[in-house]
Amino acid sequence: MKLRKELWFGFTLMAIIVAGALYMLLSAPVITNGHIGLLMLSLVVVAIMLGFPTAFTLMGMGVLFTWLAYERDWHRTLDLMVQATYKTMANDVLISIPLFVFMGYLVERANLIEKLFKSLHLSLARVPGSLAVATLVTCAVFATATGIVGAVVTLMGLLALPAMLRGGYSVPLSAGCITAGGCLGILIPPSVLLIVYGATAGVSVVKLYAGAFFPGLMLAGLYILYVILLAKLKPSLAPPLTAEQRRVPLPEPLERAGAEGQRRALPALLAALKGRRNHGVPAGYLLRQLFVALLPALVFAAAALWSYERVTRPVTEEVIPGLQQMGGDAAEPAGDADGGVAEPPAEGLQEPGADGLAEPPGSEASEAAAAPQAGQPSGAATGPAGPAEAAPAGAGEAARLQVPPGYWIGVAAGAVALIAYYALLSFTRLEIFKMLLSSFFPLVILIMAVLGSIVFGLATPTEAAAVGAFGGFLLAAAYRQLNFTVVKESVFLTAKTSAMVCWLFVGSAIFSSAFALLGGQELVERWVLGLNLTKLEFLVLSQVIIFILGWPLEWTEIIVIFMPIFVPLLDNFGVDPLFFGLLVALNLQTAFLSPPVAMAAFYLKGVSPPHVSLNQIFAGMLPFMGIQILAILLLYAFPGIGLWLPELLYK
Repeated sequence: MKLRKELWFGFTLMAIIVAGALYMLLSAPVITNGHIGLLMLSLVVVAIMLGFPTAFTLMGMGVLFTWLAYERDWHRTLDLMVQATYKTMANDVLISIPLFVFMGYLVERANLIEKLFKSLHLSLARVPGSLAVATLVTCAVFATATGIVGAVVTLMGLLALPAMLRGGYSVPLSAGCITAGGCLGILIPPSVLLIVYGATAGVSVVKLYAGAFFPGLMLAGLYILYVILLAKLKPSLAPPLTAEQRRVPLPEPLERAGAEGQRRALPALLAALKGRRNHGVPAGYLLRQLFVALLPALVFAAAALWSYERVTRPVTEEVIPGLQQMGGDAAEPAGDADGGVAEPPAEGLQEPGADGLAEPPGSEASEAAAAPQAGQPSGAATGPAGPAEAAPAGAGEAARLQVPPGYWIGVAAGAVALIAYYALLSFTRLEIFKMLLSSFFPLVILIMAVLGSIVFGLATPTEAAAVGAFGGFLLAAAYRQLNFTVVKESVFLTAKTSAMVCWLFVGSAIFSSAFALLGGQELVERWVLGLNLTKLEFLVLSQVIIFILGWPLEWTEIIVIFMPIFVPLLDNFGVDPLFFGLLVALNLQTAFLSPPVAMAAFYLKGVSPPHVSLNQIFAGMLPFMGIQILAILLLYAFPGIGLWLPELLYK
């Protein structure tokens, strides 16, 4: 019965699209090529909703209508097809897509997600709705590392959904957390969506990554805040963990050395190293445990020393030894007045003297300046060359800058936090920290290395993607999951996904060329400008259209088909394409969460227990869709959330 309702909905939507296209053609006084272009757009949407492959539908429709626009000239049609394909595939930015996808598949097969979820839900055990919060954080981290929505939702459905249902969590809340959290990977960098938008709209992917960082964190934070407030106000929907669920077993050697769950770890480890108090536990094992316990202090000390060196480093002017600019000041001799050979200076070659390349009017001044040097030892000259030679030595001995007060405030705050950490560090918390050390921190370091190298200009997106792929190799090898089967599956899935994206780009290029050739873009632009919209009204209209398109279409289809229509309109309303891209990235979360084509819901339904219905999953996703709309409103009201970091880094 449910399937029939979905079919009726889909057929009704397609009928509305076809009826609208026919009405447009019949009501137009003169049918122009622009109207035919809009008809092509309608037919493409209907064909995709019927299940035809998106890329080949775009190519087929584009070639057919280009042939009609060129009055059945196959030569010009095929020329346009070849040129559009070559222009698209020559884009260097697209190289980063298979590398990021390959990194994602390697990380997915390293089996990190189970350890990550377990360590996070134990570390957040005292937070209201801890299982749901841990699910959202796990999804955010894992989705950021993989960027593959289906994989994250499926794995979390197998891992987190049974745990939440056993803990007494409501089915809609559990399903909403998994589906919403799994979709964060299409927004938080390194996101393939941002690469596709950047290549389609001609916006720098580097700036898009920098701009999407804080909106992504804001959306994840709003999800977590909603779950905590809901668990606090309605504990029946998200009961707290029981003592048994929060119990962390200790290793047997530590228990023999007298370790207990709530006993302070640092004093106990130091005491166990003395004499016979270790109860036969090897000293090497205890030293390793002590090193893990002291690791935060060591990292803090290294960071404090590195920061001190950075903030007190003297500012020195760059001195370039060797050749100097010709035609400089003539009163700057390097030799004696007679043209003899003077002692070479300390650094490289200097400008020749009077017999060299100096200008003739300066020769007399050169002789006057060089005369006192005749009876003085080398280095004692008081002429103009003296200060020039002494400057490098003085610069090398420059005193360090004064330490700013902010440094001491930061060090003091860090020291207080460190003292509080060790005051609360029990053996149970030490075991949780070790679990985080083996699951959470490696992923975060990989993500930050990739993002940091892009955002701070150390590498291009393609180079950073190569670093990420190598990091995925290292993670898989570190967790002993790197074998021929894993590599073969990852390469195959990467080739399959990358081919899909590249064919989409080719189909989009051909379709966009046909649409522009027919004058569809010009017709849309005239219609929008004829509405006399303000900037706010245009943004609302465009985002509503994208929101509605998210029902029947996926984000890839929306980006490659409709962004070439929207982007040329931005200049008319003074909208920054970077800011518009961030709004679109937030809005396109709906492509996976809005029924009836909410792919995340179907991914989750495929691995959920039989009693979990599709209606319950949809009901759980609705509050998170409302949070997405709130995030879009916040980003529009405070554009600095997305634009501050790009403006700071790339002025």
